[in-house]
Amino acid sequence: MKEFVFAYPKLLFLLLLIIPLAVYYYFKHSSVSTVQISSVKGFEGLSSSWKVWLRHVLFGLKLIALALLVIVLARPQSSNNWENISTQGIDIVIALDISGSMLAQDFKPDRLEASKEVAEEFIAGRPDDRIGLVVFSGESFTQCPLTTDHSVLINLFKDVKSGMVEDGTAIGVGLANAVTRLKDSEAISKVIILLTDGVNNRGPVDPITAAEIAKTFGIRVYTIGVGSRGKALSPVGIYPNGQYAWDYVDVEIDEETLQQIADITDGKYFRATDNNKLRQIYYEIDQLEKSKINVKEFSRKEEEYFPFAMIAFILLLAEFLIRKTVLRSIQ
Repeated sequence: MKEFVFAYPKLLFLLLLIIPLAVYYYFKHSSVSTVQISSVKGFEGLSSSWKVWLRHVLFGLKLIALALLVIVLARPQSSNNWENISTQGIDIVIALDISGSMLAQDFKPDRLEASKEVAEEFIAGRPDDRIGLVVFSGESFTQCPLTTDHSVLINLFKDVKSGMVEDGTAIGVGLANAVTRLKDSEAISKVIILLTDGVNNRGPVDPITAAEIAKTFGIRVYTIGVGSRGKALSPVGIYPNGQYAWDYVDVEIDEETLQQIADITDGKYFRATDNNKLRQIYYEIDQLEKSKINVKEFSRKEEEYFPFAMIAFILLLAEFLIRKTVLRSIQ
């Protein structure tokens, strides 16, 4: 959107000088002659020469040139403006535990499927953000790099299954992998949502060390401990036919470590004990990360006096040439 402004708008008041100049010129050339003659019969039938009118035109050219020069002094400028807008501008990586214990059925249908479903709802509600997915159990890999193509991301979410990699719970490795996805991001806000149901028992990277690395890169980590309190029906082995053996086992979540990770990175720790609580947690994270980033109005001004100065020059040059040629007076 282009706007037209003046650097010195008060100088435009000089345009009012044109009025007294025009009035003075009018009365000067319309006053009655004081020359007395015996008779005007010899002048009857004569019309005014076109040169007489041309002299008035020359005065008009001078007035227009004067007006244009006043405009030049006021420094006309064009301004390209962009309106203030608000955007989320956040990069988010979801680090999802896919260990065998995530198949526990204290969530419906199980912890992993419930986590995937709620995460997909969260993704659908943040169309302006780049979101990626890292999964981990005994090892970790990137299921989807940061992307705004959320339909692709959600399809990749659907493909996530327990057993994709060696079993275990390598929280530190999963967090470090997520940090790697975000460390070079230029987003205003960088966030990891780390979801697990166990205790770190695999991998060469300690979770607290990974949290310190995240802090170094300005990454905030929200940690979620998934699991009911007490015991939960969980897989405890696999039969020769490939079916899981099930039993009720104690729910063990290293909440102290997850709380430390959140504290180090200025994030927050949550405990999800069922589907509804998990959904509420994602909603709260969504609200915490909805702080809008205001993009200030950008204005680029360009000087626009040249066309006015050029026209004024052409008018004055035309007036000078006409006066010195067509209307040249013999001195």
